[in-house]
Amino acid sequence: MDSRKIRSACLVVSALAAAVPANVFGGAQVYEPLAASVQAALYAAISDQAAPQLAFDTEGEARAWLSAMSQKLAGRMPERLGREEFLVTVHYEAKRAGLDPQLVLGLIQVESNFRKHAVSSAGARGYMQVMPFWVKLIGAQDHNLFHLRTNLRYGCTILRHYLDREKGNLANALGRYNGSLGQAEYPNLVLKAWKERWSL
Repeated sequence: MDSRKIRSACLVVSALAAAVPANVFGGAQVYEPLAASVQAALYAAISDQAAPQLAFDTEGEARAWLSAMSQKLAGRMPERLGREEFLVTVHYEAKRAGLDPQLVLGLIQVESNFRKHAVSSAGARGYMQVMPFWVKLIGAQDHNLFHLRTNLRYGCTILRHYLDREKGNLANALGRYNGSLGQAEYPNLVLKAWKERWSL
């Protein structure tokens, strides 16, 4: 390969490396056999098809939350309608799973930096970096982990499962979610993003 081609290849690699934020921690949930009752419960959680919506006591509260989160996300998702659809879906799926929506936004920031088609070196996919084995374990063959709602539904359901398994210990649940149980770095990054970037 001549020096011009090598230089050109190096520039492409450098550009690609610069385009991937340093704080992205694509997940690698570890396959663990599930009890039949747990598998059935997770399957039921994935299967519900109700339309996403913001769940607040008043319309004013819903608008205020959507506006605040939309402003915070605008730099990563410039298109307003797509950004708002994303936020409504995050809020719905997080609340449905008993999670704080802003925690989920922090997790997404660390996992994929809000890249819909992100794929980790372990093969985890989408915003919440869900491993494909979950589709076989608790989903349906036609589920596409790059689809917005499907990815958020799986990710929130899996995090809830890990929280229940860890009896509410969020750091351990996040470690399981990322495949790094027992290591503090990933949970600390998610908690920092949640508190410093996404809290109101």
